[in-house]
Amino acid sequence: MDKFFSDSELSGIFDKTQNGQRLTFEDGLTLYNSYDINHIGYMANMEREKKNNNNAFYIINRHINHTNICKNRCKFCAFSRDKDEDGSYAMDINEILERAEKVLDDGSTELHIVGGLHPDFKFDYYLTMIGELHNRYPDVHLQAFTAVEIAHLAEIAELSVTDTLKELKNVGLGSMPGGGAEVFSPRLREKLCPEKLSGEGWLNVMREAHNLGLKSNATMLYGHLETGEEIINHMLKLRELQDETNGFMSFIPLAFHPKNTQLSELTKTTGFYDLKMLAIGRLMLDNFDHIKAFWIMLGLKLAQVSLSFGVDDIDGTVSEEKITHSAGADTPESLTVDALVRLIKEAGRDPVERNTLYEIQKRN
Repeated sequence: MDKFFSDSELSGIFDKTQNGQRLTFEDGLTLYNSYDINHIGYMANMEREKKNNNNAFYIINRHINHTNICKNRCKFCAFSRDKDEDGSYAMDINEILERAEKVLDDGSTELHIVGGLHPDFKFDYYLTMIGELHNRYPDVHLQAFTAVEIAHLAEIAELSVTDTLKELKNVGLGSMPGGGAEVFSPRLREKLCPEKLSGEGWLNVMREAHNLGLKSNATMLYGHLETGEEIINHMLKLRELQDETNGFMSFIPLAFHPKNTQLSELTKTTGFYDLKMLAIGRLMLDNFDHIKAFWIMLGLKLAQVSLSFGVDDIDGTVSEEKITHSAGADTPESLTVDALVRLIKEAGRDPVERNTLYEIQKRN
């Protein structure tokens, strides 16, 4: 046992990580209930190094949020609108293509596309969107549509989830983002998003996608009404599916932003809790290669610190992100590559530009 851990309640967990043993639900709860952030971060950082050496990844990417009109009005969402509500919008295909043209200016290798569940859009709208984007920008990876969106598309197309994914993949869908997972707990979903796809439904869509060879990310929204048990159970459900499919590329804990939501009486997450969620994710999800800190939600300074708490990826340039900024995020709407590289280097890490599938593009 490391002397550093001799008096810590976490020493048994440290021994397990040193010996390559998988952490249990009880271990996860111990981590969650501990205030010993230094030891938790130390262990997470060691696991990060085992998997990724000193690399810290980033990507040049653009976001397109094609509509904020959504039939689900989740209590934690500041982005969604009803069709006739002030501030609602829906892009037609030409507008989406116009937004996408900017990839030529900034050298983006990824378009990240998510939006609301528009009650009137037909499946052809989505097929045309992906098909046109792929035809115009064949070298740009299209990461599009959360599991919740895919379930909605299957419903309006009157197809199975598998056949829906096959059609999208055939016209150019490259992978899926991890949004919509929130926390899998039925209790929480009933309180926060009763109309949304269930946690098991989310996992099933991801299973189908992975079985078709479509990689995805996975998320968890924290900082609202969750319990420690619900957080750890969520991570274990992800770990179980990853054991089965090996289709997840990264885990992205997302800090809840309460401003302009139906939960606006809640306070924002603390830096302590943010770092703890990232570090616990690294320790519990031993079969995930990457833990991502979404700097848009965390803020630049905390994202930088997180690179010593198990995180090896800080996302990317993220041009034109709207969803988190609707909830009052005060981070920039995009970052330059130079700014990302400086952030990573100052944290003592080696900046590595990647593409969506974590293929190395450039070492800075």
